Order: sequence, then structure tokens, then C-alpha cells
Amino acid sequence: MKNYLQGAAFAALAYAVAQPAWAGDAPAPVEVTPPNPALTIGRHQADDQKTIVVAQATPASAPTTVAQAATSAPEEVLVTAFKRETLLQETPIAIAVVNTEELEKRHVQSLLDLAGGAIPSLRIATFEARQSALTVGIRGIVPFDANQTARDQGVGIYLDGVYLGRQQGLDTALLDVERIEVLRGPQGTLFGRNTEGGAVSIITKAPSGVFGGRVTGGIGNFGSYSSGLHLDLPTTANIAVKIDGVIEHQNATVSNPLAGQTGWDYFNRYGGRIAARWTPAANFTADIAVDSGVDYNTPFYSQLVNYNPNKKTVGVYDPVTLRLVAPGSPAGAPTCSTCIAPLSPLVQVHADRQNVAEIGVPQQQSLDKTDGAMALLKYELLPDLELRSITAWRGVSTDQWDNSGGAHRTIFAPNANFSRYSLSMLQQHQFSQEFQAIGSFPQVDYVFGLYYFNEHASEKAATPSSNKWNATGTGYTINSEIVFPPITSANQGWDPSSWFVQRASRAKAESYSAFGSLTWTPAFLEMAHLTAGGRYTQDKRDGVLFTVVNLPTNFPFKFDNSRFDPMVTLAYDATPDINLYATYATGFRAGGANDRSQTFTAFGPEEVKSYEIGAKTDLFDRRVRLNVAGYIMDRTGTQTDFDNVDTNPTSPTFNLHTEETRNAPGTSKIRGAEAELTVRVTDGLTVGAAYSYTDVKVPATPNPFLGNVLFPVFVVFTPPNAASAFLDYELPLGNGGMSARFHLDANYADATYSFQAEPVKTDSSFIVNGRVALSEIPVGSFGQTLTLSVWVRNLADETHIYRRSAANANVLGDYANFNPPRTFGIEGSVRF
Repeated sequence: MKNYLQGAAFAALAYAVAQPAWAGDAPAPVEVTPPNPALTIGRHQADDQKTIVVAQATPASAPTTVAQAATSAPEEVLVTAFKRETLLQETPIAIAVVNTEELEKRHVQSLLDLAGGAIPSLRIATFEARQSALTVGIRGIVPFDANQTARDQGVGIYLDGVYLGRQQGLDTALLDVERIEVLRGPQGTLFGRNTEGGAVSIITKAPSGVFGGRVTGGIGNFGSYSSGLHLDLPTTANIAVKIDGVIEHQNATVSNPLAGQTGWDYFNRYGGRIAARWTPAANFTADIAVDSGVDYNTPFYSQLVNYNPNKKTVGVYDPVTLRLVAPGSPAGAPTCSTCIAPLSPLVQVHADRQNVAEIGVPQQQSLDKTDGAMALLKYELLPDLELRSITAWRGVSTDQWDNSGGAHRTIFAPNANFSRYSLSMLQQHQFSQEFQAIGSFPQVDYVFGLYYFNEHASEKAATPSSNKWNATGTGYTINSEIVFPPITSANQGWDPSSWFVQRASRAKAESYSAFGSLTWTPAFLEMAHLTAGGRYTQDKRDGVLFTVVNLPTNFPFKFDNSRFDPMVTLAYDATPDINLYATYATGFRAGGANDRSQTFTAFGPEEVKSYEIGAKTDLFDRRVRLNVAGYIMDRTGTQTDFDNVDTNPTSPTFNLHTEETRNAPGTSKIRGAEAELTVRVTDGLTVGAAYSYTDVKVPATPNPFLGNVLFPVFVVFTPPNAASAFLDYELPLGNGGMSARFHLDANYADATYSFQAEPVKTDSSFIVNGRVALSEIPVGSFGQTLTLSVWVRNLADETHIYRRSAANANVLGDYANFNPPRTFGIEGSVRF
């Protein structure tokens, strides 16, 4: 599939330049009024019948946005936070929108590329060091470990309105995204479970019915290359079809000395999507889409950043007994319990990012596959009432191969195994069905709906040690991949037939909900808008942990909970360009069980109550846009993880990662403020900035590994202060639409915690990205245009630790993962 896509992309590139567009010259934009009342908020009908300009679907059309007619005004973007299209500035929710153009400027190829901080309140990081699963957080709602069968994230990820149930597979390639909406704050009413921190809604471009498209291709450092084909076919028999295919590749940024094995921070992604829109009648539309994605990747490298930070006595190994003893001890001396093991001569401490590992280890490529099919049906039953049905099937499979630590996370001992190879095979399938009724009657807009979600997930995991030291640590060998019985915890391979299965589980979840929302704009006070809504949810989950340390077990769990999540918003149009709002809302993350515990212990849901005020303003003849929000969130039942790894090589559970989850007592308090500023300095120059302040305090929670002693809890990947800024400049070149475009953005974040139970912080970060493009160069006789660009991510090659652990400080030292190094490349794109 990958080679086919790449060949098709380059063939289409040549064809696009040489051939005419079927639809002829691009028609000019047309003036229209806002969509019908079934699709927009009622106040637009009452007092805001603004003329807007919408670009028709043409071969050279820009990203789908809605802009005010005045050339100096900022773009007005349509969003769907209320399940209907509303103008961003008039939607009383804190929303950030990243459209196609912004994704291109920042060279965003997958969700992980947003980890740099383009949206300060949105925090994205790898789970552990793995690109195969992403941790997504908003406003301090960040899960420590949702990378399992019976746990959920606190931020919902949606693809064209379909909830994605697992964090595995989230880093697959993005397929022709129209925009990404980041809804901040609880979205429990209209979006449902697992949106207590907010929702990330990815919206792809729909078929236009007009022949056209674009072909892209590019190369960069670290052997990177990318290509894409996005093709719209003309409407035939009332059916419009769109085809998308992409390839994204990058070689490892940290090399592996072991021949034939992949290094770290490698990826090779490809995927495709076919979408069709059938419009047999003016009041009925059926959108059908199928997609498939493949992501080969390796984790980021986990390296030793210090040794013996607690200044313990460095011991030596007795040559006869091989016990760790104090220096100068006589032969046969007892083990020194206060000593730290010496480093192997081959192991080095690196306080900066490595580019070559000193120890070669087996490192196979993890493989994530995602597949989905959906049908969105829209029927305009009445001029002011539209019925919708969203039916979707999705699946994820992950083969995880994570040998990121090498000798940097395991102590040296003579003739001992080392290098923990974390293996996992996960399968997940889900089905969802949603019905919506969206409409209006005088002074009232409404949304009502029913939702059903069903999920089945299973996983098995193993942690063999791939390497073995010699007696002095001056050399090592690679253990066998295949082990013949008997297989034990100390004698296991990483071939699936030789796994010593540390744990295996399966779980299923069902969720039923009914929701509704009404917005009332009183005739006597058309500047005020009162929205009230709620969602009733019945959540069920059960499963069984059927293998622990390679032995059959039967540890079942069951979770059953129902709840109601209300929302009330009062919005007020102080002027046509100043909109104020205040909101009370609740949300929750479902309960479940931790499949890393030895008994599949169940835990309850966590709930958040949020109070928010905000203002959305366009000032100085709409050249300045300033949006601000402040919020207070009180969370109860905070799901808190405590983990432990058995590091005793003689133990039958050696290398077993055990994790228990507890609901923290009391109330977690989250306080914050956000601001976004955009200034159109001239028609060609735009600058902007965004800022997020987040303060989170979680009550101390009993640690089950330390006798249930109350322990402090630290919120991961949540900087107290985060900010971003950008500059865009466009210089027209001639009268044909060609221009030079310059983009620069800078992103800062304070140091954060990366483990809930460790008071160890990462580094602060400051990442600068840039792009220079020569845009819309005419290359054909029928409207074809070429855009050439040079892009760079992490322009200054800034180095910071984004994940750090001191769990091994008493036996070895801290290990950490660093951000990616500077990457750059050139890219060409032809529109036809």
C-alpha cells in the first residue's frame, strides 16, 4: 500500500501540472447569508445577519473557513461545538481552532507534532517513551496511564464526530484535515463520557463534487520524506467521491549500534481514506467514509542523565560470590545494603540528548493499525429541523516493541540480564451509534440526541530482558529471541511463542446516554442568550485478568454507574463585536480497572464541576481579536496511579511492572486562566500570542505499595505557565495571486511533573518553528498552481527533557527522554 500511494502521488503530481482541470477556471467567491436556522444559533437570525464570503469548492480553493467581507478583519471560522455550525466568536465556549493552513505552517503531520505547545492549554506527550500511544490533556486533566484495556483518558478525541476509545493509534497520519477544534473545559453534555477536561475534534474535508485536488511531496533531514494525494472527483449520479492518501517517513534520530535493528524516534506512517457524499434529494445527504492507517514507529530513547545522585557508596562485586560489597571488603564479605552498584565501563551518563546509543539492543518497530467506517445521514424533515444519524465502527491493533532503556534503566550485575524489552499486543474494536435532532423555533435553538457505545479490548504483555552482561561489564551478548520450554521469568525470549506473559486481560464497555440542549434568545432582550442542557449516562464495564506471571488466573471486575451532567451558560452580546459568557458544567471520566494490578482492582469514576467566565472580542475595526477565559474546577474521585517495578533479578516477578489505581480522597482543585490575541497589523502582516495559566492541587492519596501511607500526588504534563506566539507575513508578487509567505512561531512551557508519584520535574521548553513559502505559482493553462516551501521545526535545536524519572535514583540514577532534535525539509504542492 505504501509504495502504491507514493507512486500514485508522484504520478498525479506530473499529471496535475500537465493536464487541465475538468471544471475549468476557478469561479469567484460568492456572497451568501448564514446557513438556515437548523444549522446556526438563533441570535444570528435576530441581530447578526452579516454578509459573509464563502470560498466555493474549486481546484484552488483555500481551507474551508468563513471570513468577513472586510479584508482587514480576522477570519471567522465555523465550529461545531454545539453540534451545529456556529461562528467561533459567538460560541460561548473556550475553543482553539487549528485549520489546514496552520497545520501546514507548523508542518504538523500527526497529533504528536502539537506537543510543542501551539495551543498552550493542550498538552500532548508520549505514554512512557512510545509514539504508539499518546497522552492528551487539557486544563490539568491529564491521565497518567490510560494505555490499557479498561481505562480511559479525560480528554475525548473525535474524528468527524466519532469518539476514539483508545489512546493507542492516536499518532497515525492525519488525512486532509479541514480543522482541529480544541474545546476546553468539561464537555459532558454534548460530547459525553471522558471529556471532563475537554475534547479534541478532528474534522476532515468532505467531498466537494468538483474535480480538483492537490499533490504534495517533500524531503528532509534524518532521511525524511512525505507525499500525499488528495483528489476530488466530479459528482456523478448525485454521488461525489474524495480520495486521500499520505506517506510520512523519518529515520531514527538516535542510532542503534546493534546491526539490523532500528534506532529510536523512527516512524513510517501511511494511510488512506475514501469518502463519498450522496445527495439524492435537496433535503437528504449521506456521507460514507472508510479509512485505514499504518504506523511503524520506535520509542524515544531513555537515557541516563545522572549517576548516584544521592551520593551513596559505590560498591564492587566480589569476584567469588558476585555479591555487591563495600570497596576494600575481604573475599566473602556480606552484601553491602547501603552501596550502589557500579556502572559498567560501557555505560555513560549523558546530560544532553544522545544521537548514538552506546549499547546495542534488539529494537523492532512497533506497529499500529487503525481502521474505521462511518455513515453520517442528514435529513431535513422541516425547514427548521434536521435529523442526523452517525453510525461508526472502528478498530485498533498495536504490536508494541519498546526497548528504549538499554542499560540506562537497569543496574549492572555480573552475568546478569539487562535491557527490559516491553512488549504488548492489544486489540480493540468499537461500535457507536448517535441520533441527533437539531432545530429551531422562534427564539429557541435546540439539540437532542441519543448515544450508544460498545467496546471490546484485549491485551497481553511480556517484559523479557534482551541483553546479558559478561562478568566485568566490559561486554555483553544478546539473549535468544526464541526460548524452548521451560520458559521462566528469568529465561524468556521475545518471539511471541516464547513470551513469559506477565499479564493478559480482556474488557468490554457499554455506554448509553440521552442528551439535550436549548438556547433561548428572548425577544425582549435579543443580546442575551441562555443555554441549558444535560446528559444522562449509563456506564457499564466488566472484564477479567486471566494471566499473571504466566499463570492462569481469574480476577474479574465489574463497574456499573449512572449519572447526570448538567450545563448552564449565559451569554451576552455587549456589542456586535464583544461577546461575554458564564458557564457551569460538569463532566466525568469513567471508572474501570487497572490491568497492571495483580488482581484487576476496580476503581470509581472521577467527576469535575467547572465554573467559567469568558469574553470574545473583536476590537479596533476588527483588526484586534482578544479572547480570555478564567475557570475554577473542583474534581472528586481523582484517579491516581502508583507503580512499582520488581528490580530483584532473583525474584519470580523480576521486571514485573505492577500498578495500582486509587480514587484520591477529597477534592482536587484546578484554577486557571487563558488568553488568545490576534492582531492584523496590516493586510499582509498578522501577529498573535496565547497564554495559559494552570494551578492544580490534588489531595494526598494512600500508596498501596508503602503500607497505604498518604503520599503527595503530582499532576503530569501540566505546566503552570505556557505561552505561544506567531508572526505571519504575506507579500503579493504580481497580479496573478502568487505571493511569498513567511511564518515564525515560538512556544514556551514551564517545567512539569511526568510521574504522579515522583516530585521530579522535567525541563522548561522553548521551541521555535518556521516556514517560508512561495505560494500559488501558476504552472498550467487551466488554473494549476504550485507552492514551494522550506520548513523547520525546533529551529534553534533546543534540547529539553520532557519526561524524567528518579525511581532508580537509589540503585542507578535518573533516566529521561528528550524532545526531538531540529528537523527541516523542503516541500512542493500542486493544486489542480
